[in-house]
Amino acid sequence: MLTLDQISRRRFLAAASVSSLMLSGSALAADLDPLALVDPELREVAQRAPASRLGAETLAARRASEVDGMPLPLPAPQPQIRMVPGPKGAPDVQVAIFDGSKVARGKPVYLHMHGGGFVAGRLMARPSRLQTLAQEAECLLVSVDYRLAPETRFPGALEDNYAVLRWLITQTDVLGIDPKRIAIGGDSAGGGHAAMLAIAARDRGEFPIAFQLLVYPMLDDRTASTMSIPPHIGATGWSREANRFGWTALLGQAPGLPSVPPGSVPARVESLAGLPPTFIAVGALDLFVLEDIAYAQRLTAVGVPVEMLVVPGAFHAFNITVPEARISRQFNAAITSALKRGLGNG
Repeated sequence: MLTLDQISRRRFLAAASVSSLMLSGSALAADLDPLALVDPELREVAQRAPASRLGAETLAARRASEVDGMPLPLPAPQPQIRMVPGPKGAPDVQVAIFDGSKVARGKPVYLHMHGGGFVAGRLMARPSRLQTLAQEAECLLVSVDYRLAPETRFPGALEDNYAVLRWLITQTDVLGIDPKRIAIGGDSAGGGHAAMLAIAARDRGEFPIAFQLLVYPMLDDRTASTMSIPPHIGATGWSREANRFGWTALLGQAPGLPSVPPGSVPARVESLAGLPPTFIAVGALDLFVLEDIAYAQRLTAVGVPVEMLVVPGAFHAFNITVPEARISRQFNAAITSALKRGLGNG
């Protein structure tokens, strides 16, 4: 039986070969049938769920449709909602805390940022996923309700996340945490926010980050703006139009312009040297797959330890929309395993 690491390596090699074909711009890539490439267990969802059309005219309705999820009952770690001091001159930041650790002192911490394309998403949208991850990774998980764009542009959300990181360090004794074992991460836009936070923490030199967990992270404003993407990528899930809208909302300018606010676009930061060990996971049909592979390559080039999982046949957020699919279960297990290792628990 193959281990998860062996599966990861095989999938990465397979997806990298596919990505080389994509980047070549060949006629074959243009003629690929997006639906035929989708994993059979995901295909029904792909058929009835076209790519997101999120934009300025639909944002209010999208936010209105989002509701808090139902937490798992005991013995799963129960959410504790708390307000922590925000950035200077800004409101306090709400967090949800899930204590899945097995020790009273020296707890490892996972600082989590939710997804939503920089413009949407809720702190308690999927508490059961966070409860399960905290319990299985045996950590204190803290999720941040950062401010959303376009009402708050960059660096507002970054400073919210940084303020929570600062609070964790100042509350080490109260929370019983190990400040040397703090991991950060998130899904989609949350992964992008985590990458921004890792870069800011490195540049400011105040608080060490042990590990970053980036799940189909949103890293490059040039994707589907100034950089073209093969048509079979992003056909389901997060779309090109939604991506342009999300980056425009965050940056306050059109995506793909020659310059961006420093630290706002992880893929465009000049140097990635000195960042923490990283795990990146993404589907091969996800709009972000090529930018995520490129980010892993850049990290590797400067000596940052990187593990990458690319799942053939998988679109954006497939593990959330079809959680019982075989590849979704394997994907989630790989994420948990990576976080445990990154925290020193595995």
